[in-house]
Amino acid sequence: MARIGTDGKIRARELEAALGAMPLFQRDAFGITPDAVRRHFLMEVLVPRVLLALGAESRELASQARTAYEIERARSSATLRALRGRIGSAAAISMLDVEKYYDDNRARYDTPERYQLWRILCPTREAALVVLDQMKRDSSAKRFSELARDNSLDKATNLRDGNLGFLTTDGSSNEPGLRVDPAVVHAAQSVRDGEIVPTPVAEGRYFSVVWRRGTIPANKRTVEAVAAQIRDAIWKSRVKESTDALLIALRATKLRDYNDAVLEEVDLPEDDAGAR
Repeated sequence: MARIGTDGKIRARELEAALGAMPLFQRDAFGITPDAVRRHFLMEVLVPRVLLALGAESRELASQARTAYEIERARSSATLRALRGRIGSAAAISMLDVEKYYDDNRARYDTPERYQLWRILCPTREAALVVLDQMKRDSSAKRFSELARDNSLDKATNLRDGNLGFLTTDGSSNEPGLRVDPAVVHAAQSVRDGEIVPTPVAEGRYFSVVWRRGTIPANKRTVEAVAAQIRDAIWKSRVKESTDALLIALRATKLRDYNDAVLEEVDLPEDDAGAR
């Protein structure tokens, strides 16, 4: 045992535990023989650490708000590191788990061909023919945008050029909550990118003018090609689940009082208050 002052102690088992946790290449930097390594590590690392701790204790730093916060932050970081250590690395996740994740999330890695479509929804076939005739005279994107704004019954898209986003053959779009009659997509498949469908497309009792703006080809990535990406996603999910479970348990056993109303009484510095 090494004694430092009246209160500082470093036991042999503490020295051995600290050395045991150190990588061999770092340990070798403290000496050639085991005795030299122990002696130098004790004097260069552990003794200064204890002296600093004793100095902090004599100055009662732990009772100061900022220091107490830093101590708690260090403890929480160490807890998270230990939790991640128990989970293991992403590279250690088995291929069976990777394949299951791939099958459960196939749509992320196996996407069909998608078409970017602009569309003007008209009340009648005759109205759609009038729009088509005007597009024949001026087939610019600016003109289509103007016609969509003035004529389209679809108020969700008429102010953004009638842009439906990228659609699959079932009429679903990458735009949240947007879906159209599959007939619109099927009609667009009959023309090439940059072309307008030459005749109005029936959508129930309405008719549409459809412009195929572009195409994203079908994309199929094998499980082998995305294995590293999947392992990372699984690892992050496991870390989050374990962290959430730990927080729930700690709240149940350690949190005594919680009143977020008092946060309203905390004054922020002027440069931080503007960020709220």
